[in-house]
Amino acid sequence: MQPCRGTILWVDDEIELLHPHLLLLRQHGYTVDTSTSGEDAIELVQQRSYDLIFLDEMMIGMTGLETLEVLKEIAPHIPIVMVTKNEAETLMEEAIGRKIDDYLTKPVNPTQILAACKKFVEARRITGQRLTQEYLHGFYTINRRLQEPLTWYDWLDIYLKLITWSMHIEQHPELG
Repeated sequence: MQPCRGTILWVDDEIELLHPHLLLLRQHGYTVDTSTSGEDAIELVQQRSYDLIFLDEMMIGMTGLETLEVLKEIAPHIPIVMVTKNEAETLMEEAIGRKIDDYLTKPVNPTQILAACKKFVEARRITGQRLTQEYLHGFYTINRRLQEPLTWYDWLDIYLKLITWSMHIEQHPELG
């Protein structure tokens, strides 16, 4: 079994129709919880930490927009992707105004769902891996330059590169 790539909450009153998507996410290593109402979703978010929430708009009880507003108040750091059949531009504008992170129109395909997961759950890890590779290459290049005679301009250039790397690494404390 592969390690957990992230924890996702999917809120939809017709969750049983999304079983193939839920199965796909689980096969890709995500832990997925489900909820059929906004009220239940709010309760789950208060009890557990999530990396991403997929949220339907048209639900019985609280609408997706009402749920979004409460979720953003209690957990503003969690990205929320609205997944709905409603293509109305006014709904999109309302969702954007309430700080939705992304908007997908049903029917969604598996690639769209995985792309959202990569964008919101794994982007930091992927960026960190890329940064590590670039840092190693940059360090090797600087090390090679230090074997040659250097002018004050060369030293300044090396210093600026080291400062830049330091700033990048500060943005990724998980890299050490």
